Amino acid sequence: MPDYVYLSQEGYDRILKELEDLKHVKRPDISKKIAEARSFGDLKENAEYHAAKESQVVVEAKILQLEQTLSRAKILKKEDMAVDKITILSQVKLKDLNRDLEVEYILVSPQESDSRENKISTASPVGKALLGRKIGDVIEIRVPAGLLKYQVMDLKLSI
Repeated sequence: MPDYVYLSQEGYDRILKELEDLKHVKRPDISKKIAEARSFGDLKENAEYHAAKESQVVVEAKILQLEQTLSRAKILKKEDMAVDKITILSQVKLKDLNRDLEVEYILVSPQESDSRENKISTASPVGKALLGRKIGDVIEIRVPAGLLKYQVMDLKLSI
């Protein structure tokens, strides 16, 4: 069975855009820098050449990683998602029972996680603990900072 990478359409498009930028903008730019650095002569002590080659290795590795992600991508559609329990692409409202605060998260694949947007990975301790839960459930999650205690207040699909 293939090892899918579950993505929203937005996540897939973002990765595709990044890949296109790397292939059509950064890769040619680095090739020019390498050619220019070669023209300076002796490659053994040519810092510009070595820096450009190092950048090339990083960009090529990133291109390979993104291509592999997209080749395994399965785009999730609203009609395929459960609405009565927490799944990937669920937007959840939780009550933090330790601090008496409400928090909201969107559960996403590791490739789409972004703490600035409250998008947490389903592979994270909190994400794993939330999967399959329903409104009203109380969840205790052991994390390095201690024990989190949440109650699921609301959930809806984020797509």
